[in-house]
Amino acid sequence: MPVRTARATVTVLGVPSKPHLSGFENPVKEGDSVTLFCSSTGSKPPAQLRWYREDQELPGGQEKVESDPDNPTYKVSSELTLEVSRSDNNAFITCAVDHATLTSGNKKSVQALRVEYSPNVQILPSSDLPREGERFNLQCLGNSNPEPTSYIWQKKDGALPPLAKSDGAFLHFEMLNKSDNGVYLCLADNGIGSSQGEYILLVQDPTAMSSPSGVDHAVIGGVVAVIVFILLCLLIIFGRYLIRHKGTYLTHEAKGSDDAPDADTAIINAEGGTSGGEDKKEYFI
Repeated sequence: MPVRTARATVTVLGVPSKPHLSGFENPVKEGDSVTLFCSSTGSKPPAQLRWYREDQELPGGQEKVESDPDNPTYKVSSELTLEVSRSDNNAFITCAVDHATLTSGNKKSVQALRVEYSPNVQILPSSDLPREGERFNLQCLGNSNPEPTSYIWQKKDGALPPLAKSDGAFLHFEMLNKSDNGVYLCLADNGIGSSQGEYILLVQDPTAMSSPSGVDHAVIGGVVAVIVFILLCLLIIFGRYLIRHKGTYLTHEAKGSDDAPDADTAIINAEGGTSGGEDKKEYFI
């Protein structure tokens, strides 16, 4: 009996390694470009690499496939160039491996971008109602990375008041005076760049009261509107009540007089009744 033989092709899949990320070693300045690299070895067939910023996939990755001379597997690599902004600071960049041997996102590497940017100055007052005779402070917020290393306080069109003392990000007023009114400037520098902010100081009388906030105005307006609506509804209901009961009211007034029979006649005649061929109309005032 002849021996039968069969052939079968066995495909061995190579499981890719966890991707390796590089290019994050140094911080990047706002507006500059950074090139990131990702690579994975040991895949068969060749794996694919995908880039993500937070949860959003990034297009534009340039992929390269190389065969391993020592093993029947492949090394895949990808590079991605990004132009960064201040919103990219501390953003997580992910490189994920896509392969038949893996579930989605099974192997990935994550690193955070570090972006340096110049200050965006904002000046905050210690009180929304600076009053004469009170202590008062201004704070200069740099909103930068890294934080500002120097602050310079100035008064527009003049020198700082004698009782105003600068202390880094703060400008202290020991006792406010109407002569302190004016525009105050803060210049912040962090080595990447500098920026200037301004604040208009208007010193109020000691007896000045804080005005209601926008929320208080909204609440008061809503209450007034509800009260007006209720009054209008009551007026409409009362008016309809008077119209419906006007006839009954006149009848009771007429019957309450000393001449009751004549009152009945007057009411009947007023409603259009006739007697003896002549129209009779009597009115009670």
